[in-house]
Amino acid sequence: MSRHENYSLLEGIANTEAAPKPSLTLSDAVALIVGIVIGAGIFETPALVATQAGSSQSVMLFWFIGGVVSLVGALCYAELATTYPDIGGAYYYLKRAFGRRVAFLFAWARMTVIQTGSIALLAFVFGDYASQIWQLGNFSSSTYAAVAIAVLTALNIIGLQQGKWTQNLLSAAKVLGLLLVVLIGLTATPNATAPVESASSGSWGLAMVFVLLSYGGWNEAAYISAEIQNRQRNIVRSLLWSIGTITVIYLLINLAYLRGLGLVNMANSQAVAADLMRALWGEPGAWFISLLIAISTLGALNATIFTGARTNYALGQDFSIFSFIGHWRERPSTPSYALLLQAAIALALIVLGTFTRKGFETMVDYTAPIFWFFFLLSGISLLVLRYREPQIARPFRVPLYPFTPLLFCAVCGYLLYSSLVYTGVGALVGVLVVAAGVPLLLWSRYRQRT
Repeated sequence: MSRHENYSLLEGIANTEAAPKPSLTLSDAVALIVGIVIGAGIFETPALVATQAGSSQSVMLFWFIGGVVSLVGALCYAELATTYPDIGGAYYYLKRAFGRRVAFLFAWARMTVIQTGSIALLAFVFGDYASQIWQLGNFSSSTYAAVAIAVLTALNIIGLQQGKWTQNLLSAAKVLGLLLVVLIGLTATPNATAPVESASSGSWGLAMVFVLLSYGGWNEAAYISAEIQNRQRNIVRSLLWSIGTITVIYLLINLAYLRGLGLVNMANSQAVAADLMRALWGEPGAWFISLLIAISTLGALNATIFTGARTNYALGQDFSIFSFIGHWRERPSTPSYALLLQAAIALALIVLGTFTRKGFETMVDYTAPIFWFFFLLSGISLLVLRYREPQIARPFRVPLYPFTPLLFCAVCGYLLYSSLVYTGVGALVGVLVVAAGVPLLLWSRYRQRT
C-alpha cells in the first residue's frame, strides 16, 4: 500500500463507533463561521490598522482587500471541502496530498498550538473585557478565561444540539450588537475636534497582517463539512454568505470609528470601540461596549471549541498512540474525549499566559507562524490533488485555476514571513511544541511495527 492510499483509513472506519451525521443546516454553518471570525480582532486591530494608514480611504481599502483575500482562500477551501468532505478538514487534505507524517504533524500542531492557542487567546480577551464589568481580583482575567473554557466545553460535551444553539444565540447577539454600534457611530455628528487626516504613513504589509488576523477563521467550515446537510451545495453557500456578511460588517464598523473619532484619534486609541461609545454615550456607553465585546468573544470561543475537537477525533482514528480521543459518542453526537483533551491543553496555556502577564500577546506569538505554515501547505495540497487525482468528481471547482490557488499560497507565504518577523519569543515556543511531535510520530511508527 502506498502512502497516498492511507486516506482510506478515515473513509472506512473499521470499528463500530458512531460516525458524524449531517445535522447542521446552512444557517448553523454560517453562524459558526461568523461566530469564529467576528471575535476579538475587530475590537483590537482597527486602531493598529489606522496607525499604518495615511488616510481614511486607505483604512477602508485595507479592510475591503481583506475581504477579497478571504474570499480567494474560501474558494480554494470550498473545492477541497466539497471534493473531500471529511470530519478532519485540512488534516484529511494534507494526509491525502502529502501522507500520514505531514498530516500527523498538522493534527499535533492544531491540537497543541493552533486551535488550543486560539481558544486561550479568545478566552483571555473575554476575561479582559469581562473584568471591566466585574473585577474578580488579581487574576480576574485568567479566572474568567478558565471558567469560560470549562463551561463551553461542558456544553459541547452535553451534545451537538446544545452547542449549536448556544452558538446561534451568541452569534445573533453579537451581530445585532455590532450593527447597533454601527448605527450609533454613523448617525452621530462627525467628530469636529479630531485632528485633520493623516496619521503616520506606515507599512501596507503590516496593516494587512492585522486585517487578515481579524478575518481569520472562515476555514473552520472545512472541519464541519461532514456534518453539513446537503453539503455539496451548502458548503460553498455558507462560505460566500458568511464572508460577505463579515466584510460588510467590518467596513461599516470602521466607517463608524472614522466618523466618530477621526483617523488620528482612532490610530491613537487603546480601545477604539470603548472610546467611540464613551465619546457618544459617556461611561455607560463604554460599559455597554465592554459587555458587547465579552459576548462577541464568548461566541467565537464556543465555535472554536466546537470545531477544534473534530481534528483531534480524526487524529485518534488514524494513530493508535492517540486512540483514546478517536471515539465518537452516538448519544449525544459528540467527540467527548477530544473535547476534554483540548480543554486541558487550553487551560495549561491559560496558566502560561498568566505567568507571562501578557496573555493575549503571548498567544498571538505562539500561534501565528504555525498557523500560516500549515495554511500554506493546505493551499499547496489543492494543486497537488488536482494533479494527482484528476479523475475524482469535483462538485465545485475554484475559478481561474491555477491562478486563484497560487495567489492564495502567495498570501499565506507572505503572512508566514510577517508572523516570524513581527512576533516574539512565543513563536519559538510554538515551533518547539510542534517539533516535539516528531519523536511522538517516530514512537507511533515503532509501536505499529512491533
